[in-house]
Amino acid sequence: MISGMALGIDAAAHRGALEAGGTTVAVLGCGIDICYPPRHAELRSQIIAAGSLITEEPGGTPPFKYNFPKRNRIIAALASAVVVVEATERSGALSTARWAADLGREVLAVPGSIRSRQSSGTNLLIRDGVRPFLGVGDLLEAVPELRQAVPESALDILPAGDGSRLERFSPPLREILARMGTQPVHPDQVGVALGLSPALVASRLGALELAGAVMSLPGGLVARTV
Repeated sequence: MISGMALGIDAAAHRGALEAGGTTVAVLGCGIDICYPPRHAELRSQIIAAGSLITEEPGGTPPFKYNFPKRNRIIAALASAVVVVEATERSGALSTARWAADLGREVLAVPGSIRSRQSSGTNLLIRDGVRPFLGVGDLLEAVPELRQAVPESALDILPAGDGSRLERFSPPLREILARMGTQPVHPDQVGVALGLSPALVASRLGALELAGAVMSLPGGLVARTV
């Protein structure tokens, strides 16, 4: 998984990849020796341990605003597909999507409420023909070769009630599953119950969806499949 180590969705995506035992790459808009944003020092260390940091900027280069749109072309070039989760109409994520389209990469967008400014950009992408991202199956359908990187066990829908097979999930992911219960629930309810941020809940649900343990439902709800 490739992203830019920024606040919000970027950080959630990196953490989701790490918690699922995957590899993640952060493309920086500053020198390799600078941690930006500063609060991501621990995340930076985790990414180094399980993936890599890359940048085209010389050492010591501050995080100038104009460096970030420029680095988006590198994210697009390294990716097999670009998934835009949230974006306003002037979001830098849209520049990544444009670079990806120019490079012949698949672009997917997560639809959102027409009343949400944070979903205005993704909804416009879908209006203009980008494939909606409703679940990991859409990504695997768009880029079939990605299936080779996903363990077969993660593609199976596990039978309900088989608690022993939940042991393959890390404790934080099992905690999410336990709090979800047997009925569909909104991710915000899970976050409030566990005292977790929406971004962290989203990253963990993403890892569980990839493993076939949860599924997304209309209205923003999620449900266990195990």
